[in-house]
Amino acid sequence: MAATRTRRTPAPGAGLRLRILLFAAARTAVGTRSFEWPVPAQGTTVRELLAQLSEAHPSLSPVLAHSRFFRDGRAVTRRDERVKPGEEFAVHPPYGGG
Repeated sequence: MAATRTRRTPAPGAGLRLRILLFAAARTAVGTRSFEWPVPAQGTTVRELLAQLSEAHPSLSPVLAHSRFFRDGRAVTRRDERVKPGEEFAVHPPYGGG
């Protein structure tokens, strides 16, 4: 019997992936610094991606509410912006330091 994910159904074209990078509290909430996430060939909106990540990682949800996001090193300015396979999506919660 094949293992199935209980929290997320793979997107169409599940071989197509987005790299998620996590920093500070986001890294702590998920327990890793990065992971791959399936996305359809046409991509997905930032809004949809955040909803999917919140569902898959409930402890990340409150962190996402206060975070800034970057797509391939450029600041995301709109939640309807599309992220596509092969890109990096970084989650930067508020953090301080020297």
